[in-house]
Amino acid sequence: MLIQRAAIALVQVLGLAVWFSMSAVVPSLQAEWGISAGAAVWLTASVQLGFVTGAVGATVLNLADRLRPHLLLACSAALGAVFTLVLGLFVDGLGAAIPLRFLTGVALAGVYPVGMKLMASWSEPRNRGRALGVLIGALTLGSALPHVFGRLPWREVLFAAAAIALLGAVVALLFVRPGPFLTATTAQLNPRYAVQMFRERKPRLVNLGYFGHMWELYALWTWLPAFLLSSGEPVGVTVFLTMGVAGFAGCLAGGWAADRFGRAPAAVGALTVSGLCCLLSPLAWGTSLLIAFCAVWGASVIADSGVFSASLSEVADPRYVGTALTALTAVGFGLTVVSIQLVPLLADAVTWRYAFLLLVPGPVIGALAMLRTRS
Repeated sequence: MLIQRAAIALVQVLGLAVWFSMSAVVPSLQAEWGISAGAAVWLTASVQLGFVTGAVGATVLNLADRLRPHLLLACSAALGAVFTLVLGLFVDGLGAAIPLRFLTGVALAGVYPVGMKLMASWSEPRNRGRALGVLIGALTLGSALPHVFGRLPWREVLFAAAAIALLGAVVALLFVRPGPFLTATTAQLNPRYAVQMFRERKPRLVNLGYFGHMWELYALWTWLPAFLLSSGEPVGVTVFLTMGVAGFAGCLAGGWAADRFGRAPAAVGALTVSGLCCLLSPLAWGTSLLIAFCAVWGASVIADSGVFSASLSEVADPRYVGTALTALTAVGFGLTVVSIQLVPLLADAVTWRYAFLLLVPGPVIGALAMLRTRS
């Protein structure tokens, strides 16, 4: 059981290295391609849109519940690697980069949600929060990994990310298998299950809590480098440490708290801390405490992600857990496209110091929704 959990988490670290591979090299691309900050947004937003498209398609077709999940995971990680490699080898402008980044997002829709289902299948309900915390921590490390190579030429960063993701596909194919704690029967095609799920009170509230969490998460991950640069702080390794390493620690703590104190208290606690960080970010900007402040933010902003996944896996129809998790991420990542677009617009109007105030409503709404699940 522990070996399977470790293998699934490792695939997430490796397979998701391609997610922010372009975001890590935006300054180099702006200089080489002559693109504006507004145009560069689409190097991340196109991945989010691709992910949503892939997740919606997988939800309608119930792919995570009708195909062998470890094979779907392996194929998806390999496709993400191929699209990233092609971009690094042949592309010299946004016109070709954006479609390839979109296709990368489509492929990643078969990595993250399927990984959640596989991890849940190897976890009893009493320790599922911790197991999914490890998985989301792996996602956090994988997403932040390209920032470690950010000083290399941008094509080499993409080659490294593609090679890492391809290794993830090999690990999934050779070592990952479904576990015994979720139904092993093949579900019938049911395109309407995602809509049916939102009609049930507890799944609907868990989804709403997750949506508030996602409004904040990816906008912070995308624009933290710009926030740090505007404050005169180094980026690269700083982003990896505050979002990646601190985020991984936050995921472990959030998963432990979810199993120890309950899903709702753990989620509300993390949302409260990250919401306060949003609110206090103008005061931390430009101070000697900014990096420590961002480490706390990086830990709290992702600490509840595994909590939502564990909660939904327990209240959704057991036959369609994979579909429920995929639908959850589809809508959540759709919201990230909006917040990612709006943050730099606000920064242009009021400077980067105040830009993250836009994210405050997300954790507030998410915390209120999770509080209602207890009644």
